[in-house]
Amino acid sequence: MTTPPPVRIDYFSDLLCVWAYAAQIRLDELEQHYTAAIDIHQHFIPVFGCTQRSIADVWKEKGGFPGYSAHVKQIARRFPHVTVHPEIWTRNIPPTSASAHLFLKSVQLLQRKGLIDAAPQDRLQGRSVFEAVVWALRKAFFRDLENIAERAVHLAIAERHALPIAALVRLLDDGQAMALLCKDLQLQDKYKVSGSPTYVLNEGRQMLYGNVGYKVIAANVEELVHQPGEQASWC
Repeated sequence: MTTPPPVRIDYFSDLLCVWAYAAQIRLDELEQHYTAAIDIHQHFIPVFGCTQRSIADVWKEKGGFPGYSAHVKQIARRFPHVTVHPEIWTRNIPPTSASAHLFLKSVQLLQRKGLIDAAPQDRLQGRSVFEAVVWALRKAFFRDLENIAERAVHLAIAERHALPIAALVRLLDDGQAMALLCKDLQLQDKYKVSGSPTYVLNEGRQMLYGNVGYKVIAANVEELVHQPGEQASWC
């Protein structure tokens, strides 16, 4: 019997999104449980492409950055597995998430080109190098209050994960990372993804957006793993 191809899952998030930070544990569990049965493609979208606009202006009547800080800390209290810095969004505020997303596209390209290992690593708690770098950036902002818009922060994380710095910077400078980031934006438009985090399954026929529980995510994946999308389903 022929083994069916893995189910493709497109996962869209913004590094500065607290919901995606808290939901990382679900993404990890999904990947560890289904392993070769699924193929997760991570994409990054600029929900916080301009934090002045998305927070200071939108939250102007609710306290601006301090009001949003209180909101984020209130959300984080619901998820004891994550830590949020007490001064989040009130000090060392990144002006954008886009530069960190661009850095991650460069790391993804290193993986595609075979310059870093794509397999899960025991030393990285079962994550691939790319996945470990994504998590390191999320923690750098939410837990450690680092400005993850800065190139210096990106390169420090790259060094800690033993990435080939010269090759990484080349991909940033020659436009290849930017092209891949633009492809993420095109996919966001194609699937009409409105926010972070969002799972897109079955070529856009199924979409799970926001604070969705693991059992709901797993149920959707389970149906596709055992009942491929091109076949008729009772669900």
